[in-house]
Amino acid sequence: MIRHIVFFTARDPADIDRIEAGLHMLAEIPEHRHFEVRRALHTDRLTDREIDIVVYVEFADAEALARYKAHPTYAACIAKVRPLREMRYAADIES
Repeated sequence: MIRHIVFFTARDPADIDRIEAGLHMLAEIPEHRHFEVRRALHTDRLTDREIDIVVYVEFADAEALARYKAHPTYAACIAKVRPLREMRYAADIES
């Protein structure tokens, strides 16, 4: 199983709702086993800018993750969210 974890910060905190809504588009992609978009609790301040939103997705394997990223909805989500976000950090782990 592949766990795909992505952290986002907003350029403007007023856009967090719009970023969250855009990321929820990804739930429409059928490749995942489990999908969540959640706001960070802001309980662990490690830098001068906290993470605003976390996306957590589970896939059967690397091929399913590749199909997810190749899906047209993924590209549409990027087009909607990228202009609103400041940072995006992603990590994929195998379990």
